[in-house]
Amino acid sequence: MDSSIELPMLYYLLTSLCILIPPLYIIYKPPNFVIRYFQRRWPDVLWQIPTASKVIALTLDDGPSDHTREILKILQTYDAHATFFITGSQVPGREDILREIVRAGNELGNHAMHDEPSRSLSDTTLAKEIEAVDGMLSKAYDAVAGPDQRPPRYFRPGHGFFSDRMRELLKRMGYRLILGGIYPHDPQIPFWWMNANHILSMIRPGGIIICHDGRAWTLPMLRKILPEMQRQGYRIVTITELLKETI
Repeated sequence: MDSSIELPMLYYLLTSLCILIPPLYIIYKPPNFVIRYFQRRWPDVLWQIPTASKVIALTLDDGPSDHTREILKILQTYDAHATFFITGSQVPGREDILREIVRAGNELGNHAMHDEPSRSLSDTTLAKEIEAVDGMLSKAYDAVAGPDQRPPRYFRPGHGFFSDRMRELLKRMGYRLILGGIYPHDPQIPFWWMNANHILSMIRPGGIIICHDGRAWTLPMLRKILPEMQRQGYRIVTITELLKETI
């Protein structure tokens, strides 16, 4: 190929990469100032909390699954606790696992009925899904701890996208919308070591880790990050416990 053609093409490719890489990197690994801005912009959505304590919340979406019991064993090994955001379609036949999650000192959050963008659902459909999952969670709490011991109601939208309309609906239903600022994109990245390194490079007091049940690579990732976070002096807790540490 003529070098007079190669050079402009190379320049075009390099320029395109320089334009694309920074915003993609911010999506993959948002700086703390971005998360702080989100928290100010949408104060009713929980992204992280201000605290001086070395405490961090662990959350796991899309359960229960065939991997949940092993996740519970790992959490117990490291005296860690988590909030499990439950997908309703995963529950039939696994109701006992919900009770085991609660019995082990963890808590349950609502992740609607299906693994789909909650933002695309109508208010009527989303409300019905939230209510259906709420019934499943209530049965688990009633069986283990009694209705008076249930923590506040938390909702995480499918695929992580929300709207003002959704926020108003959740407010009417008595739910707190929970997101987070430490997310290794583990549904798309099946390499446990990469996801573990991502999380460990972003831990900070008051942070919220988002990861997923239902993936085999979550198990070795947890075995890596939990002891390392403890070595650094962090307590790994539920959303409810995290909120108690707010300054």
